[in-house]
Amino acid sequence: MVLYFFISSFLMGGLILLLKNRAITKIITLCFAIMHISLSVYGWIHLDETELRYFTFNGTGVLLLSVLSLLAIPTIYHGFIYTSSDEIRKFNIYNTAIIILMTFMSGAYLANGMTVLWIFVEATTLAVAILIYHDRTEIALEATWKYVFICSAGIALAYLGILFLGFIYGREDAANLSFESLSAIINQANPMYLKIAFLFVMIGFSTKMGLFPMHTVTIDAHSVAPPPVSALISTTLMNVGFLAIFRVYTIFSSSSILPFMNNVLILSGMLSLLVAAGYMLKAKHLKRMLAYSSLENMGLVAIATGIGGNGYYAALLLLVLHSLAKSSLFYQMGQLSRVLHTFKLDDCGRYMKLYPAGAMVLMIGLICILAIPPSGLFITEFMIFKGLVYNKQWLVLIVAIILLCYVVYAMSTRFMHILFSNPRNETELSVPGQVRPVETVTQFFFLGLVIILCFYQPPFLVELINKGLVLLPN
Repeated sequence: MVLYFFISSFLMGGLILLLKNRAITKIITLCFAIMHISLSVYGWIHLDETELRYFTFNGTGVLLLSVLSLLAIPTIYHGFIYTSSDEIRKFNIYNTAIIILMTFMSGAYLANGMTVLWIFVEATTLAVAILIYHDRTEIALEATWKYVFICSAGIALAYLGILFLGFIYGREDAANLSFESLSAIINQANPMYLKIAFLFVMIGFSTKMGLFPMHTVTIDAHSVAPPPVSALISTTLMNVGFLAIFRVYTIFSSSSILPFMNNVLILSGMLSLLVAAGYMLKAKHLKRMLAYSSLENMGLVAIATGIGGNGYYAALLLLVLHSLAKSSLFYQMGQLSRVLHTFKLDDCGRYMKLYPAGAMVLMIGLICILAIPPSGLFITEFMIFKGLVYNKQWLVLIVAIILLCYVVYAMSTRFMHILFSNPRNETELSVPGQVRPVETVTQFFFLGLVIILCFYQPPFLVELINKGLVLLPN
């Protein structure tokens, strides 16, 4: 199935570039989304099975693959709308890049070894760069080069971490860097090598996770990327970065460096919260503000992983819920720009009057992303705070709560201004555009799932999350 998926994906991308027909492109792209959903269903049925030697339907991988499948059709649909006025060449390049990006992310989710995972993560950089540069503006070109340069530097650092993993084998054959073989010999390794490897891997893959200290690359990319692309960068691509770090963390968790890894993750998470809170207070670009919100959520994921215990469950559940909520907000940003013709905060206002359906998405999305009950994210943050209390990490708890208060204030005041206030630059406001309310259906659906998961988490979801945690200490 994995082989058929990869071959079919690249054939579909090639056909789109060869057959310069808009209708055929739409059909092929939607067929890819259906094929991706089929791959996720196949993964649920064949959990823990290995195919092509290098790909395993691991619980965590299948969970995140399913999230990508859930977002596939809405992302493609909103992409069709965003690119509807583009010439056929740009339209085809955009959809080909979307297919290739989703294919590379799927490969990263299912990879069962460090080298294969590294290759697919690096490959996502090229696909995302094409999408960031879609509008062909000067700012887009600058952001694209920044993304390629910083991501390549980060991936190079991750590669150094992989080299240190090879030292675990000593003078023997170090070609096999599968997660299974590494976990079997991890307790025989020099702890210093493990610490260095983890630091390089974490810093390197944080370019994809959007975590401090390599968070700047995703912030700039969001400012210029098409909103549907931002929805993927801020959710499923960040999940790829987390998974790469989490795989190494899981392997190393049985060794003596577990406390060291936990401290590094908590420190990185706290610094991410600090940066997000500070910059969100001065953010004047709406997509940039949402990018800092993603940085804040990834900081919470890192803290949850670092506290251990129930924090592992909270981290994975937070990834799922954040993907649903944040993608909805980015989809809505695409509609907001068509109504207000801007992403600048000072030019926004009266959105509730101009587009009530979209305004309701922003209001519900604000509640969900800020973890205000009945948002499912409230459960995850409660579990994180409970873990910090249990571990008696009072300083981390107090500082995290204070920083989150700043985030709540910054986002809520800006959203209220968009919804109800008059634009600060009233004279520059152009005639509002028109958007069909039916375009908000997917956003209400995702936000509804976030709220439902606050009260009820279905057994199949709980079981799949726990399957990815069996190798971690309690």
